[in-house]
Amino acid sequence: MQAVIITGGKQYRVEAGQTLKVAKLPNAVGDSVSFEQVLLLSNGQSEVQIGSPFIQNAHVTAEVIDQGRFPKIHIIKMRRRKHYMRRQGHRQDFTEIKINEINA
Repeated sequence: MQAVIITGGKQYRVEAGQTLKVAKLPNAVGDSVSFEQVLLLSNGQSEVQIGSPFIQNAHVTAEVIDQGRFPKIHIIKMRRRKHYMRRQGHRQDFTEIKINEINA
């Protein structure tokens, strides 16, 4: 079974047993998380449920595996011949989760 959920302003297609990195959640490692905003459910064959905007009484449960940060990205702004250059770095926080089950 597959589902499309919303978390952190992004949509993710998930299956049971899958691990993925999402925007930082306030939960500790080992906690259980439930995602109530389910946009689509599919059994992998021909049956598909589409919400408007969400499917009623559907939720996805997951377990928090890790809290971490993505590798640093470097931002460089430069204007040639103008003696202007700025450097900046950014590391985004993430939460790694494992999808346990999809309930409809």
